[in-house]
Amino acid sequence: MASRKEEKERLRQQRLAAERASASTGQRRLLLGYIAAGLLALAVVAGLIVVIVSGGSSTAEANSCSNAHIKNSGGTFRGLEPDCREGTPPPAIKVADLQISAQQAGCELRLNLADEGNTHVPNSTPVTYKTTPPTSGNHNPVPIDDGAYITPVTDDTSKTTNIRNEVHAMEHGRIEIHYKPSLPEAQQLALKGVFDADPDGMLLYPDPNMPYDVAVTAWTNMAACPHYNPGVLDVIRNFRDTYRGNGPEQGIPIVLP
Repeated sequence: MASRKEEKERLRQQRLAAERASASTGQRRLLLGYIAAGLLALAVVAGLIVVIVSGGSSTAEANSCSNAHIKNSGGTFRGLEPDCREGTPPPAIKVADLQISAQQAGCELRLNLADEGNTHVPNSTPVTYKTTPPTSGNHNPVPIDDGAYITPVTDDTSKTTNIRNEVHAMEHGRIEIHYKPSLPEAQQLALKGVFDADPDGMLLYPDPNMPYDVAVTAWTNMAACPHYNPGVLDVIRNFRDTYRGNGPEQGIPIVLP
């Protein structure tokens, strides 16, 4: 029979063994916790990288809003800010004839204007357009993407590339709605509503340099409206349906419903 001293030693060894086993289990749990935390941290970092990368993308899809209807059609929008406003749904068209609607709205139709050329030139090459807004002429090699923009397209020296890019868009059959930025918000939203209703192959933007409240242009064609009135909405739609897709270069197709 084991002595009292031997029995105490045996019990002590059992207690130490149990403590070592418990410590080993705790260490394993702690290690698993560290691994899980590390994986979570990696996931967070990966997520941040995705957000940063996508947020820094220069494509139209990454930087536009759905209301702007910007399509990355092989062109650019060169830092132009998309027009994210929701337009006012337009009323049913009342006069479905371009000539009659223009006459009733007080708009001047300037059709079959002289083609001023369509050579692609660098920004360093001087270009003068004979109409305001322009309807043809030499231009930048890259068109502006289809869509609505809140940034003015102007012939100011600092933004000459924008006007050259929009001329190139007309060469590809685009229709462009210009409006004075001083128009009341309600009138701007009415124009935006016409654009929103059928945005394919269309551009919309403020144009502070033109002498009209509203103008709509295509290659060598223009409807110029000195004063906004509800009839202008019919003029825009009739002009669109007459000239959309009729540019001399069809390198960027217009996909209509």
